[in-house]
Amino acid sequence: MMPLTYLVDFAAINEQSYPYVMKEFAANGAKNLVLTDYLISRIFQTYGYADILKNQMNDNGLKFVDSHAMFGPRLDLCTALPHDRKIAILRLQMTLEILAYMGVDTITVHVGNNTRQPEGYQSLEQNIDRIEDALAQILPTAEKLGITICIENIWFPTNTPEVLLGIKEHFPTDALGFCWDSGHANLCEKGYLHENGGAHGQVWKNFYGKDPVWDDKICEKMLPHIVNCHLHDNDGNTDQHKCPGNGNIDWDKTVSLLKKAPRLKCIQSEVITTRDNVSIRTLCETFQKLFPECE
Repeated sequence: MMPLTYLVDFAAINEQSYPYVMKEFAANGAKNLVLTDYLISRIFQTYGYADILKNQMNDNGLKFVDSHAMFGPRLDLCTALPHDRKIAILRLQMTLEILAYMGVDTITVHVGNNTRQPEGYQSLEQNIDRIEDALAQILPTAEKLGITICIENIWFPTNTPEVLLGIKEHFPTDALGFCWDSGHANLCEKGYLHENGGAHGQVWKNFYGKDPVWDDKICEKMLPHIVNCHLHDNDGNTDQHKCPGNGNIDWDKTVSLLKKAPRLKCIQSEVITTRDNVSIRTLCETFQKLFPECE
């Protein structure tokens, strides 16, 4: 049975409350949580923290099955400054070792957005070259450990489905796949409904001086290589991470498409409950109704 996993915004929760939050998810039928970028950063910071998390999860009958890499202008695959780049690649290689210890076999990684780079403007071609160079250094570790790196669609020219597919062509290994993000895709589909095109339109107009490319077939394009998915809702304007039904995404279509993804390993809720003010019970019930065959 395919795992259904839930993101928890651990960074917004008092650490002493972690076991209680885990217990609440378990009490509402959850079996799996996401090893988030924040938790990974805590493992880096504190010796033995991985074991603390494993014990807390085990005590509540939960498992980590998927994860998200730390991200940002100095951490993403397209980072250009030599010192930052070397550390970012080493950090990802170390992260993969952490995942293996935690029993996690997929990680979502941002290729990077080319609007906030500390080294200044870089062309799309320069960014793609650096992304592919980073993957060439990281993928051998992923292959050795049996972990799939999932590069994610966002709403920038560096992470359109066309760019991701082009990168995938260079790396036929099963250690590289995609993470399809429903909320990000919705910005690229319905942003035109909002003033200035929403987050997607504003990036393209303000930074590139051109009209945005609207796309309602992002999932279909990425489908053959989707290994993980980030599912959350919005109104097409900004990346709101709402519970399904609280935005304008077509969830019947989404569920139908994901059933056809040949490489899909898990279904992830990336709803941020602390931001959307939705209860754990409502969240779990919503996803259990959408994906009754998962657990």
